Amino acid sequence: MVKIPAEFMDLFEKKAFGHLATVMKDGSPQVSPLWVDYDGEYVLLNSARGRVKDVNMRRDARVALEVQDPQNSYRYILIRGVVVEVTEAGAVEHIEKLAMKYTGKPFTGHQAGIARVIYKIAPRKVTTSKS
Repeated sequence: MVKIPAEFMDLFEKKAFGHLATVMKDGSPQVSPLWVDYDGEYVLLNSARGRVKDVNMRRDARVALEVQDPQNSYRYILIRGVVVEVTEAGAVEHIEKLAMKYTGKPFTGHQAGIARVIYKIAPRKVTTSKS
């Protein structure tokens, strides 16, 4: 597993959106913008069970994630990795934490009968740009 460079950790602390690439069943790429988190070892994503990215990551654990600095669009980190864990444990609390970070308000997207899920991504290759 590869560590996130210290000089890019701020991208996981500020309101920097990620763009997640997953692989569709036919092999074509699918990209979703989303909120991102990092626990010091794994990149953490949160989604709802049954969404396209959820289905794709459960079938094929290979992903790529780009996180762009909102103050400098030429500064970014690109992480290629694999989903090593998919869990519902703590997922509601996690989406609430992300909502406060990104919107300053409680999460309003809860849907009855649809579970929240956390995906732990182990970085395998990291590319950065400071330009």
